[in-house]
Amino acid sequence: MAITDAIIQYRRFIKRRNYSPHTIRNYMHTLRQFILWVDVPIEQVTHRILLSYIDHLLDRRLSPKTINCHLDSIRGFYNYLIHEERVAMVHPIKRGYTLRLSRPLPRYLRDEQIVRLFAVIKKYRDRAMFMLMLRCGLRVEEVANLALAALDLRRLQFIVYEGKGRKDRIVYLSRDALQALVDYLRVRPSSRVRKVFLVEKGIHKGTGISVRGIQKRMEYYAKKAGLKVSCHQLRHTMATQLLNADADLVTIQDLLGHSRIKTTQRYCKVSNLKVQRDYHKAIGEVMQRHGL
Repeated sequence: MAITDAIIQYRRFIKRRNYSPHTIRNYMHTLRQFILWVDVPIEQVTHRILLSYIDHLLDRRLSPKTINCHLDSIRGFYNYLIHEERVAMVHPIKRGYTLRLSRPLPRYLRDEQIVRLFAVIKKYRDRAMFMLMLRCGLRVEEVANLALAALDLRRLQFIVYEGKGRKDRIVYLSRDALQALVDYLRVRPSSRVRKVFLVEKGIHKGTGISVRGIQKRMEYYAKKAGLKVSCHQLRHTMATQLLNADADLVTIQDLLGHSRIKTTQRYCKVSNLKVQRDYHKAIGEVMQRHGL
């Protein structure tokens, strides 16, 4: 099979498996970089050549996470060639080639930082966007893609369609998030675009705001408030606050749309108030049993 045909067929294969358009673009982009770099036929790539490619990516000062993304797309392509197209070859990526990643604890905002941030957010649209991240745990992509038809304000909930991993989930609205959303919808310009949040100025006025557009608004407000804040930190903050309020871990997993409980468990390490309460409660019982 010619390499061009193989890539086209592979793209169709992952599209049929319901990969998101974003994932497909990333896979095709990283795969193209590898094919342009390698100087032998794709079926003749050896373990040694693959290790040289990893060294090449390291020389480009790419992060371990980015390099692992490259390896994922290459691994998927070779899996397709071997198992779907039945190409007789040795898989060039061995177990253990993936780079080890540091696992920093999720960063979240303290109560006083939340107050400082939202004190400078005056625009109805921006306040609603960031309140959905803080109170509902939405990812920035989910805010950008949120549709009017998904809202059920009377029942204080809405549906996130095709979140990460192409999964749908129901999300609930707090009273302050509802108020922020209603305030914005009252002044939202009339538009044929069915996305909730629209661009308000410039040549793209009236179209749905992009992920980068939302991130730039956060950068603006973070600088204005004198804070280091990202959109994703608002989601981390929501999870940490719920855990500190003794919400069940499985409940938080469902609300955030995590596939694995292990991802949600990372918040236990930063939920200091809950750990503190659990410690004093448990140690109090221990002391009582020993008559201390």
